[in-house]
Amino acid sequence: MQKPSLPKGTRDFGPQESIKRNYLIQAIRQQFVKYGFMPLETPAMENLSVLMGKYGEEGDQLVFKILNSGDFLKKSSRSDFEKGSQHLLPSLAEKGLRYDLTVPLARYVVMNQHALTFPFKRYQIQPVWRADRPQKGRYREFYQCDADIIGTRSDWNEVELTLLLHDVFESLKLRDFVLKINHRDVLFAMAAASGMSGREIDFCVVLDKLDKIGEPAVLEEMASKGGNTHKLKEFLDLLAGTTSSVERLKKMGEQLPASKGIEQLLAYFSQLEAFSDRQFKIELDFSLARGLTYYTGMIFEVKPTSVKMGSICGGGRYDNLTGVFGLPDVSGIGISFGLDRIYDVLEELQLFPESTQQTTTVLITHFDQESFGHGKKMVEKLRKEGLPCDLYPEPGKIKKQFNYANKLNIPYVITIGSEEITTEKYPFKEMSTGHQASLTLDQIISRLKGND
Repeated sequence: MQKPSLPKGTRDFGPQESIKRNYLIQAIRQQFVKYGFMPLETPAMENLSVLMGKYGEEGDQLVFKILNSGDFLKKSSRSDFEKGSQHLLPSLAEKGLRYDLTVPLARYVVMNQHALTFPFKRYQIQPVWRADRPQKGRYREFYQCDADIIGTRSDWNEVELTLLLHDVFESLKLRDFVLKINHRDVLFAMAAASGMSGREIDFCVVLDKLDKIGEPAVLEEMASKGGNTHKLKEFLDLLAGTTSSVERLKKMGEQLPASKGIEQLLAYFSQLEAFSDRQFKIELDFSLARGLTYYTGMIFEVKPTSVKMGSICGGGRYDNLTGVFGLPDVSGIGISFGLDRIYDVLEELQLFPESTQQTTTVLITHFDQESFGHGKKMVEKLRKEGLPCDLYPEPGKIKKQFNYANKLNIPYVITIGSEEITTEKYPFKEMSTGHQASLTLDQIISRLKGND
């Protein structure tokens, strides 16, 4: 007999986990709607021509490819095998599982450009797949919750997404986090000043590893790519500065006087001053690079501060993504919340409310077949009142029925016997305290609704 198993990097979610995940999705969706974003869904699979070349060389390797149906080798040849995987892949696979929600959004916008009203604000909450090495907080199948604005270059969008981001985490009572920001133009200017003009993406990829491998290893790897490590060391010393974000920006501006990114970041902080009542948790981090190649402007990344975990939210501005699909000059900006990592953080910090521990409010128990028949009418009336309830589905010892309620954390139990059918008053027990009262069904409904 075959032992069942799951693919590495994937998980089952039982009832309690699913309830908590639904709570998260609902809380995030509520904030998206509050900020004027509209829902969108795209297919789990995309043509590889849509996905490949958008995430950099490392990202392309993490796209799950789907073998062509039927005889998937029929389009391949011996020469394809001899030339290697890059030549062989197109003949074996034409589709792949989506790597993120941003590239499918760009594809959707281009295909539906004449039906959309710009700026187009959409939110999307769906799973994505990456053939990454599974580890804590890193899965091969996980949910992203994205909010993007397409068709405007207004710098208000960066501010609005900052406000949205803080509102999402406040709604989840998650206050131990830091929002790190940077600008791709600043990074590219740093790369040019470090002797890596034309290899900006390589520069960003290495610099993005600073937290993981440390400064000496970053300098060593940058030197192996031909970078000016002396100049890079000057930048890294500035990165470690403890002065205010605005002061550090001005100092970096002296090093990179032609950088538009410095001006835009200064304007961003200036706009935030209008929200003096907000407790922003923002940190300027010149080492923040974000690995995806399509970012062109300001970039975001959120990390928890009291739990050891990678980023739980990230995003940025991208000006050229729709251009690769034939619609140039359409700027976009977006942020993505990592549902699975946020779940893990809230679980570790015990921030899920007690209400997420159960869904059924009341269980109807019964002594015999007649009582069971009476319970059918009662459960129908309770459900019509919008109260989550259940009727124990078969005759059994009353102790067994109560144990069932305890195991499922059902807070209230109604018991029906012949006397209760006659008097139309039922024992209504609060399981946590053991308190019991004899009430009519209308009185029970009133109490469950909090009217009594």
